[in-house]
Amino acid sequence: MFNKISMTRLFAAAMLVVFASGCSSQSKLRSAYDDSVDFSQYNTYNYIEGAGPDSDGYQSLFSQYMVTAIDKEMQARGYTLSDNPDLLVNFNANLQDKTKVTTSPSMYSGGYYGYRRGYYDPWVGYGYGTETHVSQYTEGTFNIDLVDPKLKRLVWEAVGVGRITDDTFENLQQKVAEGVPRYFELYPFRAGDGTPRQVKE
Repeated sequence: MFNKISMTRLFAAAMLVVFASGCSSQSKLRSAYDDSVDFSQYNTYNYIEGAGPDSDGYQSLFSQYMVTAIDKEMQARGYTLSDNPDLLVNFNANLQDKTKVTTSPSMYSGGYYGYRRGYYDPWVGYGYGTETHVSQYTEGTFNIDLVDPKLKRLVWEAVGVGRITDDTFENLQQKVAEGVPRYFELYPFRAGDGTPRQVKE
């Protein structure tokens, strides 16, 4: 059965890809690769067994959309899907609860100190007219990994980090199709070519 934890992880994965599709200011994408590896040796790929946030042998629509989108990106770079791959693809999500504490002058709340109208702030240590706000939120991390199966080692990863919201799964297929290329824009190689191109993070 597709349990609550799996569904939550799936939601996180979906939201991080959705963030990427819209280049949200609340999300950050980064990547890294193993520069000791010769990427010119890689020409084929396949997926690690159990790739994605699914469980119990059930592949969700989200994971199916991810595979379709990743296939498109890998094949656009000259890689061929193979039963004896040079590279294995994995993708997954992680959730972490966060607390944010902020302190701001009360002039922003429309109280007495509002007469300052934002033209100037109190000095550091000013003890009056301030408000403390505590907010709870969930941060999601979504990874796409490329693994050398012979070395059993990660050789490239792209990571997206952002806040998980209550957005729905509407148009999920389109959002995945738009989001996954953002991750692969950070992949600097093509099949059989070990010279990295410049990428903009």
